[in-house]
Amino acid sequence: MSNYQEEVSTEAVGCGRNCLGKFCLHVSNLPLYTFSSDQNSTKSESFLSELLLAQWEERMRQGLFRYDVTACETKVIPGSQGFIAQLNEGRHLKKRPTEFRVDQVLQPFDPAKFNFTKVGQEEVLFQFQNGGTINKSYFLETARVDPAMAPNIVAINVSPIEYGHVLLIPRVLDCVPQQIDQDGILLALHMAAEASNPCFRLGYNSLGAFATINHLHFQAYYLNIQLPVEKAQIEMITQRGLRSESEKSVKVSRLMNYPVRGLVFSEGNTVGDLADVVSKACICLQQNNIPFNVLISDRGRQIYLFPQCYAEKQALREVSQELLNTQVNPAVWEISGHIVLKRRKDYDEASEASAWRLLAEVSLSEERFEEVKEYIFAAIGVVESKFEVNNQEKERAEEEAMLDGNMFEPVASHFQEGCLVVE
Repeated sequence: MSNYQEEVSTEAVGCGRNCLGKFCLHVSNLPLYTFSSDQNSTKSESFLSELLLAQWEERMRQGLFRYDVTACETKVIPGSQGFIAQLNEGRHLKKRPTEFRVDQVLQPFDPAKFNFTKVGQEEVLFQFQNGGTINKSYFLETARVDPAMAPNIVAINVSPIEYGHVLLIPRVLDCVPQQIDQDGILLALHMAAEASNPCFRLGYNSLGAFATINHLHFQAYYLNIQLPVEKAQIEMITQRGLRSESEKSVKVSRLMNYPVRGLVFSEGNTVGDLADVVSKACICLQQNNIPFNVLISDRGRQIYLFPQCYAEKQALREVSQELLNTQVNPAVWEISGHIVLKRRKDYDEASEASAWRLLAEVSLSEERFEEVKEYIFAAIGVVESKFEVNNQEKERAEEEAMLDGNMFEPVASHFQEGCLVVE
C-alpha cells in the first residue's frame, strides 16, 4: 500500500524522510479539503472527485505506483451475476506481506511494524477535515497541519486494483489499530457523500478478513459499472430509529440470491444515524472475533456488511486446493464481485460458476449467519420483523438511477471493448 522501505540508519532528530510521523507532519504544509457536517449544506457536486482523480493521475505521472493498473485486463464474466474479473499478475508479489496474526480481529497497534506514519508525503493527496457547520466545502492547495490535531489523510494506494484507488486514513497520528468506531465510519460516509459519484465506493477489511496493515484505514476507488452485489436482490428484515412519521428509520435488509451472506443498511434520518447503527454492528463483530468486510455504496446511502470465514477455513484446511492455487484473497472488492486474479489461466477460464464457488467459501453457513445476525440485532437494539417480500426499494433505486442520466458516466475505463453489458 506504500512505497516505504525500512532504512538501516542511526536515528536523528526527526526521521528525515518527509513522512507522516508527528515530527515531520506537524511542521508540514499539505493540501486541505474541508467538508461541512451540516446536513443542509450545499455540496460542490463532484468537486472532490475531480480533485482526487487529478491528484491521483499526477502521482501516476510521477511514477509513484508499482504498476500501471489501467493496463490490467478487465472483463465482465458472462452470466446473470455480472462478476467482474481483473488480471493482475504481479500485484501479490509487490504487495506488502501481512505482519500479524489472522485469527484475531482485535490486535494492538504495533509501532515497530509498518504503519501509515511511515508513508512519504509525496503519496498524500490531501487532508480531509470536518469544517463543522460551515455551509459549504472548500479546498486549499496548501495549509499548515494543525499540531493540535491528528489529521485525516487521503493517500494513494501504490498497489492499486482500480482507477483512483486511494486510502482514507482517519486520525493518522492517533495510531488507531484496524478496528471500526463510529467516528471512522462517519468520516467514510462523509467522503462518499462529498464525492457525490455512484462510481465511487469505499471498502473496509478487518483483520482476519484480509486487511494487511493494522492501522485504521478505508480503501476507495472508482469503477464505472455496477458491482454485482449492488444489483443483488435485498429483503428488508427490520428497522431502527423511527421516532416520528416525518423521520426515516435505518433499514436493515438481507442479501438474497448472492454467494456471500450479508446485511445491508440504508436510509436513516441523518448520516449520523446510519453511522451509529453500522458502527455498533461492526463493533459487535469485532468483540466476538468475527472477521468482516464493509462496502459503502450509493454515495454513502447504502452499506453492506459481510461477516466472513475464509481465513479460518484456510487454517483448518477446509478450502480446496483448486481455490488455494488461485491465490485469491477474498477481501471487500472480491466479495462485492470485483475479483482480482493473479494467473492468466484463471482469468482466461473465469466463469460465473468458478466465481460463485470462490465467494461461497467466504460466506458463513446459514446457521452461523443466523447466530451472528442475532448478535448484531442485540447490539443495535432491534428485533427481526416480518415484511412482505418485495423489490420496492430496489425498484425505487432503479427508477432514481434512470432519472439520473449521468449515474454511471465513465470516469475512466480499462475494460476490454464490448465487455460492458447494458441491461
